Amino acid sequence: MTKSKKEKVSADGEEAAGGEKSYQQLIANMNSIAQPLASKKLSKKLYKCVKKAAKVKNIRRGVKEVQKFINKGEKGIVVLAGDTLPIDVYCHLPVMCEDRNLPYAYIPSKVDLGSSAGSKRPTCVILIKPHEEYQEAYDECAEEVSGLPKPL
Repeated sequence: MTKSKKEKVSADGEEAAGGEKSYQQLIANMNSIAQPLASKKLSKKLYKCVKKAAKVKNIRRGVKEVQKFINKGEKGIVVLAGDTLPIDVYCHLPVMCEDRNLPYAYIPSKVDLGSSAGSKRPTCVILIKPHEEYQEAYDECAEEVSGLPKPL
C-alpha cells in the first residue's frame, strides 16, 4: 500500500522525482495579483533570510498569524507566495502592508517558501521580523524589497 502512494507522489510532482522546477516554470503558475514580484536573485536572498529567521524562531507563518501581528503593529518584511489559489485567501494582505508601510514582495513558490521556513507544509505568507543575528541580510532584503515598484 505504501509503494503505490510513493509512486503516485513521484508521478504527480516533479520535486519528488528529483528535479526542481526552474524559476521560469514557477513564474508560469503565478497569480495575476502577484506584483511586485521578486527577481530570481532577490527570491534566493529572501529564502535565505527566512531560513535564518526560522532558525531563531523569529518569523510569523500563515495568513491568520501574519494578519493578526500586522494589525498589532509588528514590523518586518512580508513575503507572499504567488502561486496560492484561491487568491481571496490572502489578497487583502498587500493593502494592509501598504497602509502600515511594511515592505512586501511575491515569490514564485509556496512550496519553496514553506521548506525554507523549516516546514514540510507549503506556506503562502511569512512575516520576517528583524533580529540582530541576521540583521545584515534582513537590511539588504528590506532595502531591495522596498525598491520594488508597487502595483497601481
